[in-house]
Amino acid sequence: MKNQPSEARKPLYIVLISVHGLIRGNDLELGRDADTGGQTKYVVELARALGERDDVEKVLLLTRRVVDKQVDADYAEPYEALSEKAGIVRIECGEQKYLPKEILWDSLDSFSDNALAYLKSQKRLPDVIHSHYADAGHVGAQLSHQLGVPLVHTGHSLGRTKRKQLLASGIRRSEIETAYNISRRIEAEETTLGVAERVITSTQQEIELQYGLYDFYQPERMRVVPPGTDMERFFPPQGDEKNSAIAGELKRFLKQPDKPIILALSRPDPKKNIVTLIEAYGESPQLQKAANLVIVAGNRDDIQDMESVTRTVLNDILLAIDKYDLYGKVAYPKHHKSEEVAILYRLAAASQGVFVNPALTEPFGLTLIEAAASGLPIVATEDGGPIDIIRNCQNGHLINPLDSKAMAETALRTLSDKKEWARLAGNGIQGVRQHYSWQAHVEKYLSVIRPLVEKTEPIARMSLRRRPDVFRKRAVFTSLDLNLAGDRESLAVFLRHMHAHRKSTIFGIATGRRFDDALATLRQYNIPEPDVLISSQGTQIHYAPHLTEDSVWARHINHQWNPQAVRDILREVPGLKMQPKNFQSAFKISYYIDPKVADIQEIRQLLLRSEQAVNTVFSFGQFLDVLPIRASKGLALRWCADQLSFPLENTLVAGVTAADADMLRGNTLGTVVDNRHLDELSELANVEKIYFSNKPYAAGILEAMAHYRFFAGEAEKGAS
Repeated sequence: MKNQPSEARKPLYIVLISVHGLIRGNDLELGRDADTGGQTKYVVELARALGERDDVEKVLLLTRRVVDKQVDADYAEPYEALSEKAGIVRIECGEQKYLPKEILWDSLDSFSDNALAYLKSQKRLPDVIHSHYADAGHVGAQLSHQLGVPLVHTGHSLGRTKRKQLLASGIRRSEIETAYNISRRIEAEETTLGVAERVITSTQQEIELQYGLYDFYQPERMRVVPPGTDMERFFPPQGDEKNSAIAGELKRFLKQPDKPIILALSRPDPKKNIVTLIEAYGESPQLQKAANLVIVAGNRDDIQDMESVTRTVLNDILLAIDKYDLYGKVAYPKHHKSEEVAILYRLAAASQGVFVNPALTEPFGLTLIEAAASGLPIVATEDGGPIDIIRNCQNGHLINPLDSKAMAETALRTLSDKKEWARLAGNGIQGVRQHYSWQAHVEKYLSVIRPLVEKTEPIARMSLRRRPDVFRKRAVFTSLDLNLAGDRESLAVFLRHMHAHRKSTIFGIATGRRFDDALATLRQYNIPEPDVLISSQGTQIHYAPHLTEDSVWARHINHQWNPQAVRDILREVPGLKMQPKNFQSAFKISYYIDPKVADIQEIRQLLLRSEQAVNTVFSFGQFLDVLPIRASKGLALRWCADQLSFPLENTLVAGVTAADADMLRGNTLGTVVDNRHLDELSELANVEKIYFSNKPYAAGILEAMAHYRFFAGEAEKGAS
């Protein structure tokens, strides 16, 4: 048995370190604050699960000792047993009051010294140290050096990603430094990555898209160990689900409550793409006949009182239901308790339904594992974690989240073939037990760390050199159509260049296409997610990873924007025809224009005389977009330069039409790529800093890079 130690293998002594938050063995105060969440639950469960293994001698979880009347006295106890072989050790860490992790940095060396003294007082040194999060990584790196013990690290979240999300939320860089000590955190993460002999992540995508931005990125040292799920909470139907309160709540919505359930469960976030699922259901009479749709999108009282992004998503959900007149077929309960989530999965499984995750991007997909453990087949986005889950469990199908027709067809096929449904349901239950249970997690975990102890795997050493600063100081921004999209051969060469320089160069795309349409084009041409995606002619900005929207930009451009007035003014203008609804967006009104009939300058004057301060953008010889006065591709680019701190002088911008003109002007390294719409940019021909390439598509961007000697001084390895 794998769980039995052999004579040649001594049982392991493992030390886990998780400094911040409130950690105890029972009654974890999950959600009390930002520091007491999933990580605290994970490290306690990991310690407990490891302690049950015969091939583990001892497990200690080192955390901060807290003596504070504002929290329970449990957190002041120096030691708490989790089991016979596992326990929590609370180490002094400077000030004894409960403090947020962002202001613990100056106390970490004290924690490290005290942890060192404690470990040296034990009968023997640990075989391995496993740090969790950046603060523990700082401590773990020191202890690893001092004790000569290998370090394993799990980031849980990363500072570079966090900074992007904070910038997107509108917090200024100076405020981020003051409130979050983000540069110090990133520096600690870099040091930890340089020391750690193994880095454990949840998915391969996390390795490539998040850790790949760090100087000390060493993918050969990284291993994917998917997190475990609680099989005692998530299990197949038992027959009593229909008597639950949440089942009664769903019945309020449904005319035929006994039909199979298509279940979607997520927070109300645009990236979760719930509206597309409703559209797929609404456009498929066969799917409506076969099943009910249940949308569980968080808890709400009054939508109007909610944060703007959440309010917009929930309103869009209700409007989509109304558009397709899905009353009696769709349930969208306002409230559910956390313990009712498992019941929802079992209700759907008992009805022989399906779980659908239509997210635009899904880093892991814990809900997919929970659904699988509950005996519910899944249909999920072909992005990120679901790829691994479905490959391991063989319990469902991957879909393009932007193809509503294919989404409906896949869900219907899954529901209709009952023999296939039973096979997928059984595979899911078995697959979770094999790959995603706590037992499976610990088995994989030990297979990763034991070779470090036994020194059976050589550790590659890298030359540890840091960049002079933590911000990337160079950027490439390019339009999409007639630039990246068009010639796959030159595109492949361009993408190799960007990948080779990903640590020093921000890659941005600016397009007139709507966000979802732009994503579909990226998928079509296998273009990886850029660092910045500017869409809808500069009215939307999203940042990688996870396509975080810059909500402050949306508030910024809303200034003096009156879309209904614009539509009323232009309704009777000859030569203008409104584009279909799917080309419109909240801050972009789009028309087809016949330049032989409609005069663009006259349209601009008409809007100005009508007191509408707006931007009008003519492109590709046939499109006219009306935007808020503060919005354009060029203005969005400059906003990003300020947010992400890259200089325009080191920014190569490639465009093809008049919509790109204000990106190309100014201090950027402008490039007009050869194409059939050059006359739209003819006024730029005499601008000194704008280069007109001789080659089309991505080859023209590569030509401009050579002209500007854009990567001069950097190795071109892997780019040719």
